[in-house]
Amino acid sequence: MDGQNDTTEPESGRKGLFRRGKSETVNPDEPPKAKTLGPLKMVYAEAAKYPRQILLAFVALLITAGATLAIPWRFKVIIDEAFGGTATNSDISHAFQYLLMIVVVLGIGTALRFYFVSWIGERVVADLRLKVQRNLLRLSPSFYEENSPKEISSRMTSDTAIIEQVVGTTVSIALRNTLTAIGGTLLLLFLVPTLTLGLLIGIPVVIAPIVFFGRRIRSISRSSQDRVADVGAMVTEVLSSMKIVQAFGQEGREGDRFGGAVERTFDTARRRIALRAAMTSIVILLIFGGITMVMWRGAIAVAEGAISGGTIAAFVITGGLVAGSFGSLTEVYGDLLRGAGAASRLNELLNAKPTIAPPVKPQALPVPPRGALSFRNVTFRYPTRPETAALKDFTLEIEPGETVAIVGPSGAGKSTIFQLAERFYDPQAGTIRLDGIPLTKADPAEVRERIAFVPQDGVLFSATARDNLRYGRWDATEEEIWEAARAANAEGFLRDLPDGLDTYLGESGTRLSGGQQQRIAIARALLRDAPILLLDEATSALDAESEQLVQQALDQLMKDRTTLVIAHRLATVRAADRIIVLDEGQIAEQGTHAQLSGAGGLYARLAKLQFASHEAA
Repeated sequence: MDGQNDTTEPESGRKGLFRRGKSETVNPDEPPKAKTLGPLKMVYAEAAKYPRQILLAFVALLITAGATLAIPWRFKVIIDEAFGGTATNSDISHAFQYLLMIVVVLGIGTALRFYFVSWIGERVVADLRLKVQRNLLRLSPSFYEENSPKEISSRMTSDTAIIEQVVGTTVSIALRNTLTAIGGTLLLLFLVPTLTLGLLIGIPVVIAPIVFFGRRIRSISRSSQDRVADVGAMVTEVLSSMKIVQAFGQEGREGDRFGGAVERTFDTARRRIALRAAMTSIVILLIFGGITMVMWRGAIAVAEGAISGGTIAAFVITGGLVAGSFGSLTEVYGDLLRGAGAASRLNELLNAKPTIAPPVKPQALPVPPRGALSFRNVTFRYPTRPETAALKDFTLEIEPGETVAIVGPSGAGKSTIFQLAERFYDPQAGTIRLDGIPLTKADPAEVRERIAFVPQDGVLFSATARDNLRYGRWDATEEEIWEAARAANAEGFLRDLPDGLDTYLGESGTRLSGGQQQRIAIARALLRDAPILLLDEATSALDAESEQLVQQALDQLMKDRTTLVIAHRLATVRAADRIIVLDEGQIAEQGTHAQLSGAGGLYARLAKLQFASHEAA
């Protein structure tokens, strides 16, 4: 009768997200424990499911790497024969024909490599999204109260996009450059061993800054992804509440708040970029500085006649390929570290465990269902408010077919009863039974199959009217859908929709009025045809005429069914078999409307206030 839902939880705050603990939470702001590419093992395990595509991609990679290294060798042959004065025009033509054939092979191999590597990247990302989504659907509602759904959504999009880049591009570049570097080094050893040894001595000097900077880049990359997630979450929050933002003239403030989040994201990205720039510049300086010194010695060797012009030309080209490969590997390592950060964040979602799970051997509920619901000495505290008990030593026996109205001031614990009945949470003390079976010993899915729920605000999905109605029972026939719509007084406006039941209702049903949304939610519950109904003031969003029609349908539906009604208006509770008055998580009084009105307690006071408000209106 207070007109408010008492389930509002305190905002946990950004730093409270994903805490590690007994609940299924993890913390994105914690620095990663591993300083390596270890988190990418999860990604590689997914890719390993497609060995055929990996084999084809690797073969194409070998072909392109071999063709790339064959080009400088053909240049050596052409230069030595053409400028040596011993080759005929036919020899030179054949040499260039061979070179063109190598280029054709390189082009075809590159196309095949790109296709198969990109295919693997897209497939791995799709599989990861499916696995994460399946796990998210298993997690209990407490997870989404302690962790921002917008943050989770960002992980599902931005982090998987990074992983797709890593698998579909970065790994391919890394393997290609590794093969080119190894093959090129062997070719350099074959061409001029003494000069190549000088290059190899400098490799540890090049690797040192990669390791030094790489560990720091990975940590900052993780933080950078968190900041990007903050921006995405903020955009979703503001855009979904745009009417409130504009109604209260908060456009400027929201713009400033978004600007602050963007600047924090930029600052974090700038630090990552600065480290990568420093690492890349140092490595390139060492690589090309070493090559320059080696080339200097090579030019002297050519002048002395120790090696041919074609050999030094091939050495220079191959040396450039090797140097470029090592230079790319430094950038690739930074991308791999960034991908490892994204993988670790996704891995947290994959590893999150539900706090509400079926027992190893669940106890079957009686058949046919009776609809008896029992709360015995139940005490419950929300995970985000452990210091406050929403229910205290609460005991309530609800008989099959009984209609019980629950009233009380905001925060009294009314909606908590619903959430415990559906086993979204387990109480810290006491027992809840459905048809004599403790909920903790039954399968939660089986428990929820016997309950239909209508929230105070109709919750619809971004889908057609048909799919929103079928959410109550997906295999419902066309006639059953229309019958439920008719009983909920929704048939008229549904038939008037442009495409009838196949009309898209917009995001969260925004193309319908509040009353229409509520009637679809009621029809959905009617379609479920469960033995227990949970109604959170199911007619509160309807006009007087529609409310009367829907109330008549609900009265018919509630026959021979157990019904719990959270009532905010006096008219709703008059016909209840019993009224439970809650105050601070305990039953203050119970009885019929007539009994409680004459008792002069909390119920009488609430009823008097409501009558006064109606008269004032």
